[in-house]
This record gives sequence, C-alpha cells and structure tokens, in this order.
Amino acid sequence: MIPAWLYYGSPLVWLIFAGLALMMADAFYPVTPEPISTPAQRQRRPELAMITTVILVVAGSLSFALWFAGVPDHAPRLFGNYLAVDHLSLVMDIVIVAGAVFSVLLAGGYLHEHEIERGEFYPLILFTAFGAMILARATDLLSIFIGLETMSLGVYTLVAFRRTSPRSAEGALKYFLLGSFAAAILLFGSALLYGATGHTDLVGIAEAIKTQHADVMLVIFGLLMVIIGLAFKVSAVPFHMWTPDAYEGAITPVTTFMSVAVKAAAFAVLTRVLVVSFSDPLTSSTATGWPPVLAGLAAVTMLFGNLAAVVQSSVKRMLAYSSIAHAGYILIGLVAAQKIGAVGVSSVLFYLMAYTASNALAFGSLILMGSHGREAVSYEDLAGVGRRHPMAALPFIIAMLSLMGFPPTGGFFAKYYVLSAAVQAGGGMVWLAVLGVLTSVMGAFYYLRVIVYMFMKEPKEGAPIAIPMKSGYVVVALALAAVLVVAMGLVPSYFLHMPLEAAQHLMP
Repeated sequence: MIPAWLYYGSPLVWLIFAGLALMMADAFYPVTPEPISTPAQRQRRPELAMITTVILVVAGSLSFALWFAGVPDHAPRLFGNYLAVDHLSLVMDIVIVAGAVFSVLLAGGYLHEHEIERGEFYPLILFTAFGAMILARATDLLSIFIGLETMSLGVYTLVAFRRTSPRSAEGALKYFLLGSFAAAILLFGSALLYGATGHTDLVGIAEAIKTQHADVMLVIFGLLMVIIGLAFKVSAVPFHMWTPDAYEGAITPVTTFMSVAVKAAAFAVLTRVLVVSFSDPLTSSTATGWPPVLAGLAAVTMLFGNLAAVVQSSVKRMLAYSSIAHAGYILIGLVAAQKIGAVGVSSVLFYLMAYTASNALAFGSLILMGSHGREAVSYEDLAGVGRRHPMAALPFIIAMLSLMGFPPTGGFFAKYYVLSAAVQAGGGMVWLAVLGVLTSVMGAFYYLRVIVYMFMKEPKEGAPIAIPMKSGYVVVALALAAVLVVAMGLVPSYFLHMPLEAAQHLMP
C-alpha cells in the first residue's frame, strides 16, 4: 500500500530526488578547467539537457497520471495542512514543468554556443521548479513563504549564471535585494494575519473571518502586505522595478524560465489565497477590499507595461515590459473571479498556459537568431532575418502574433477569455475590459515592429549574421512551443477543459 503522501506527492518527490542525483552525478564527473576548450568537453554538457528533460517529463507525466486517476475533493493534504492535493496544483505542475522543459531545451543549445556550459545549471532548474510547485500547492502562510524562497533563491543564482558579465551581476543583485524586501513584506503580512485570526492555514483564516472572529484592521493590512509580496513576483506595477534588468542580464534560457514558470507559480498562490481565504461569497464584508486594489494594479500594470515597451530599443527589454503588461491582463481574470467564480479562475489558468508557450517561443527565437556566441537582442540585430532565413523568422512571427492576441493563436483566446470574464462580471469591471482592449491595440505596435524589422529593414554593418542554431535542442523547443501556440488557437476548448475543471473544484 503506497502512503498517501508519496502517492499524491509523487511529482515533488521524484523531482527533488532526481535533482539531487543529477547534482551528485555532475559533482563527481571529471571536468577540465574553464574555459571549455576540448571537443569532448563541449559535447558532454549538452547531454545533461537531455537527462534533465527526461526528469521533467516524468514529473509532468506523474501529474497527468494523478489527474486522470482522479483527485477526490477531500483528498489528504501533504505534510498536514501545508500543501494541497487538488486539480489546481496538478494543472500548475504541468505549466511549471512545461516552462522548465522549454528552458532546459533552449539551454542545451545556448550554453554550448556561448561556451558557459556548467553542470550546476540543470539541478538549479530542477530545484527552482520544485520550489515553484511547492508554492503553487501551498495552503498555509508558512508553506507559501518556504515555497517562495526555495523558488526565489534558485532564480537569483540563475540570473547571475554568466559570472563574467557585469550586467548579469547587476540584474541578479537588484533582483535579490528587491526580492528580499518583498519577502519581508509578505512575511510581516503573514504575521499580521496570524495575529488577526489565530491561524496560518488559509482555511482557518477563512473561517475566522467568516465567523467574525478576526481583527478587521489587521486582516486588511495583512492581506495588503501579502498581495504586495506576491505582486512583486508577478511583476505588477509598481513592484516591477527588477524585471527589465533581471530579464536583460540573465542568459536567455533563464529569462524564459523566469517569465513563465515563476510568474505561473506566483499567480497560482495568489489565486489560492484570494479565492480560498478572501472570496466574498465565503467571507464577510471585512475582506471585500481586495478586488478594487487588484483592479487598480491591473490597470496601472497594463498601461505602464505597454507604454514602456513601446520606447525600448532592446527586444529583450521589450519582452520584459511586455511580460509586465501581460501580468495586468491576467489580473483582470483574477478580479473577475470574485464575482463569477470558476469562469474567472479558468481564464487565468488558460492565460498562463498560452503565455508559457508564447513566451518560450519568443525568447527561443532570439536564441535561434544569434550566431557565433553573440545574442540577437536589438531590433537592428533582427533586420533582414525574414528575407535571409524565413524559416528562422517563422517562430518569432507566431510568438509576436500570439503575444499581440492575433487569431488564430493561443494568445488571442487567452485575452478573449480574461476580457470576456470581466464583461460577464459586469458592474465596475467593464471599464477594465475596455482598457484591456485599448492597451492590447497599443501593444500591437511593438510586436509588429519586430516583424517589420525582420522583413522590411536592411541589416547594419557589424550586425550579427543570423545563422540558425545547429542544436537540435533549440529546434525541438521551438517546434513544441509553436505547435502548442497554434493548437490553443485552433482548438481552445480542448485546452480549456483542465483549467475549467480545476477552477470548479477550487471555488468554495
């Protein structure tokens, strides 16, 4: 008889022990001093990408198996009341694992091309993904903090992976310092919620509020600080300051992972906190203050993210500000969930799925267009690529159309679902949907600008020659991401099924 904690926690158990085994195997593998110089050494490290990909695929398969085996509504929680066993956690497992797989496959080509292959990259990805999965499952303020810090420490290290780059060091230091402040704010908010309700678990907090056995002011201030701490991780304005520098300083596979897996885990726990503990249908009027706050965050985030992206000369920084804008769109669905429940939550989960594939395709295309150890990061670097290498430009075109919300791509239906959720919520939510449409039109400018440069601009002297990467890892990652983006645009209902079922089980 398999213990319940091992059965329901099998994706986590597998991931952490496989990561430890990979770390030990790499530690005892004989290496040559850097820089990597011999052909044998150049060929060894990419093998770790394949092993890590297999480990992640097994973890995702275990989550799929648990989904199809069925998770009872009253399944036992892992380690007491600290981690949930539910449909939401399984969906987020798949999203986080997918983001990690894309990152690892891209790294299999990128690290070799840029001669920075070091074995610690792959265990760090596994441990960071483990922390993200813990965060998405967390049902207690303590496990939220543990999952958040486990994930964050790995990401801080990954941002500084290119040790010789001042830009990487600067991005990692800014991320670390601001992330530490955000974690402290979240921890202080958690202490206030505990002081107000006498509970650290989300269900206990909800019951204390419902029965009016809670200090109103402490609950309000505690919730506000928790939202601030999590808003930092999703890059919501004005807690976005770290995003452009960290995205630009990190190597592109790490930027890919940060933009999808970290954001997905943070949105998952934000959804769980607000829906389980502070959803109006469940609680008293004490906790009704968060929807207007979140709506304001969504509006400011969409406006600032799109406006800042328009004026960027670096494509990588443009995508960083684009990710800020997309956080605003996702927040719309979360606010709508306060009134329409499962429909709003499912729109958030579908958006995270579509955004993961679209962003992996965008950053992977930048890797594909680099050459001889030089990245393609500016618009000028992309000039003429479409005419010289149309097949290399195709993934980038699909990515830009999806992020823009152009049909028939997954990004179109992602925006459609969150905006229609806002319209269905009615009342004071319609203006947010209108703003979402207007800012999406604004975003079309800088997404189409990429396509214009690829097909209508001549390359400047000294620009990198766009030679498609020879690595099969990068090609496979781009092919998988492109298929997912197009499939979610052609048959969105097929991909919406899991998010909708997860949302229905989550709502009280």
